[in-house]
Amino acid sequence: MIQLVEISKSFGSHVVLDRLSFTFENNKVYGIVGKNGSGKTTLFRCMTGLESCKGEVVSEHQPLKNHIGYLPTELFFFKLMTGLEYVRFVCHARNKKIENIAGKNFFNLPLNDYISTYSTGMKKKLALFAILLQDLPYYIFDEPFNGIDLQSSELVLGLIKALRQKGKTVIMSSHIYTTLTQTCDEICLLDEGCFKQHVLKADFDTLEQSMHQEIVGNAMDLLG
Repeated sequence: MIQLVEISKSFGSHVVLDRLSFTFENNKVYGIVGKNGSGKTTLFRCMTGLESCKGEVVSEHQPLKNHIGYLPTELFFFKLMTGLEYVRFVCHARNKKIENIAGKNFFNLPLNDYISTYSTGMKKKLALFAILLQDLPYYIFDEPFNGIDLQSSELVLGLIKALRQKGKTVIMSSHIYTTLTQTCDEICLLDEGCFKQHVLKADFDTLEQSMHQEIVGNAMDLLG
């Protein structure tokens, strides 16, 4: 369980998160949707301790940042490091000793090659591979499907479902709404610094239709 208690975050006079409160329950997958700039990434960074904020993030696992596998949108890698060295480095930082890493290479990545030779999608898969090997209770994925091919997207969908079956909590954002409807138990709409709606599976289509009407309708009005 992760409980957000009146989380607020501002950059200067710009309020990004405004006393946001919510509880993410164990053994569930949550989707976070919202316009660009609505605060999804800022929320994730506050939850993982990468950004300071007002309010409190409560969990049975403390410090929480040591128990979250976080996949950011902007990835960083050392250029003269192989994929295998990266995985070992990340796991060692969490005191996770992983045996037979190459044998667990479900993305079929060239682990002995330098990461500098990897494509954007391969880098995304490498980061996700290293996170999943750590077997943590919580996972936060910020746009996990961006930049990866169709086959890999299907594999990621299956992995997210498997994480839920193992009792993990997964929180993710995605601009591809169908990836959320296929995996999530609940979807939250982040707008004006707080969750304006949070819906269960029965209302996923209703939420999509309301977002579509607002976005497309406004655009058509502006175009005349």
